[in-house]
Amino acid sequence: MSRKRALIADTFCLKRRRSAADAVAGDSHAEGAADIRSSLQNLMTLFSRKLFNDSLPPVVLKHQLYSLHSDRTSVDKQLNELRVSGELLMFQLGFDSEAFALVFAEDYRAKVLQGEAGRETLETVEKFLDKLIPGCSDLSFNKEKMMKEFLFTDSEITQLVKSGVLTVRDTGSWWLSIPNSGKFIKYFIKGRKAVLGMVKKSRYGEILKTELEGRHTTSHVKFQMKYHIHDIVGAELVECIQTTSGTLLRYVDGNIN
Repeated sequence: MSRKRALIADTFCLKRRRSAADAVAGDSHAEGAADIRSSLQNLMTLFSRKLFNDSLPPVVLKHQLYSLHSDRTSVDKQLNELRVSGELLMFQLGFDSEAFALVFAEDYRAKVLQGEAGRETLETVEKFLDKLIPGCSDLSFNKEKMMKEFLFTDSEITQLVKSGVLTVRDTGSWWLSIPNSGKFIKYFIKGRKAVLGMVKKSRYGEILKTELEGRHTTSHVKFQMKYHIHDIVGAELVECIQTTSGTLLRYVDGNIN
């Protein structure tokens, strides 16, 4: 027997489950007409700069875009074009092999140089940014590229690691990184877990998206609720169902402990 839900006037009015992206974005985002740059800018307005004393550039995770655009192949293609053109940088975040951060290149340059002001590593970092931003789309760099193509010495590479623009990947290779991003990752993971917990603890493990957006956040949720909703939807940590009352978010078993 179907269980009654106060959220839905008629259980047979449940529409067939749509993709997570369609559910959150609505029908206004026509397939093939996605403006990825505009979506990035909108998502970045949800980033809480004050949390980090304005020391970090606005950061968006790639999968958050999937909450706005259902054609992931198109999203990835347009992101690649922005990266190759030198407008956008992408970073692999250590907590998840599928988590990639996106930052506009000029925002990255500005915040890195702001943090380097007065430091002995400034000149080396400026040299690295001049090599990187014109159109390097690499996520990581090996020693051969750093020394033969970028013309850095061992001591200069050490300075870049010290400054935080590189972090060790393996022996002789480094990830491109965002300086001082450790606190961002910590807050992001705690917030994701807390928001998923809110969904799980709701009746039947379901909650209307609009209701979740209006929830008072706990001390574990540092970012705006909408920022986290775009995360859990884009990462498919919740299922999205269109109902007569709006978009329903359903907890997917196994996503949090």
